[in-house]
Amino acid sequence: MAPPVVRGEHAGALLDGYLAQPAEGASNGAGLIVIQEWWGLTPDIREVAERYAAEGYLAYCPDLYHGEVADEPDEARKHALMLDRESAVAEILAAVRWLREEHGARSVGVTGFCLGGSLTLEAMTRPGSGIDAGHAYYGGGQLAAEHVATISAPVAGSYGSLDESIPAEQVDAIRAALEGAGTENDIVLYDGARHAFFNPTREAYHAEAAADSWRRSLAWWRRHLL
Repeated sequence: MAPPVVRGEHAGALLDGYLAQPAEGASNGAGLIVIQEWWGLTPDIREVAERYAAEGYLAYCPDLYHGEVADEPDEARKHALMLDRESAVAEILAAVRWLREEHGARSVGVTGFCLGGSLTLEAMTRPGSGIDAGHAYYGGGQLAAEHVATISAPVAGSYGSLDESIPAEQVDAIRAALEGAGTENDIVLYDGARHAFFNPTREAYHAEAAADSWRRSLAWWRRHLL
């Protein structure tokens, strides 16, 4: 079994991250890219990948800050603003190809949280992305509705009704853009949940919303990747 820390290059882009692998004989043949929050590649994100590996998925977390991890919101905001999003998307798409070409994944999904949620949607807008389905967690950010409307692969989304950074109107706009484009989607706004409701290390953690979104996510991948 390959080591969990990955450093290299594929398709002209940097590979730098963490690879969670199913137990021997337990692979379902599908791959997942799990994209970090604005804090960086933190243990909770690696734990999400391990949870997916336990379900049979080969799960890779790209380290988009390349070793940098923020502890305070101001520091995280600085990292997020300094991030070259084009390079980040290139690394994500290279990882999609890497899972297919080097690990034999027959299908690949992408999911992300916060910053990673918006990058999930952004990566899915790229022609020939190779992404079979996505699930964005509270990711709005810089992606306008007209760009969301260019996504053709199925998209799930999990948002919180109390998330001040992504108001319900923005969630509705994402849903409307996908529906207008005829793109299959499952966009859910969890009542009483805040931003980062899935992260058990944060005050905003909402156990009920986290559990239901995980259930939906597993069903989504089974439907579109297996």
